[in-house]
Amino acid sequence: MSSLLTFLVVGLVAVLVAGVALSVIGAVFGLAIGLAGLLLFKVAPIILIGYLVVRFLGPKRRSLSEADRKWLES
Repeated sequence: MSSLLTFLVVGLVAVLVAGVALSVIGAVFGLAIGLAGLLLFKVAPIILIGYLVVRFLGPKRRSLSEADRKWLES
């Protein structure tokens, strides 16, 4: 009878530990997927629009004149 109760207690503890471990793993995966979704659908479009605005509407690169090159090199 005592071995049966021991198996019952060990099994119950194992089920509880497995449940806690799986819930922690699920929470970690949920947070990771939530963060990835936030970055992909909220942050990335804003960064892309900012990059395109700077790229196409920003000042154009101009080559340096000879006087400017001499001043920078000295």
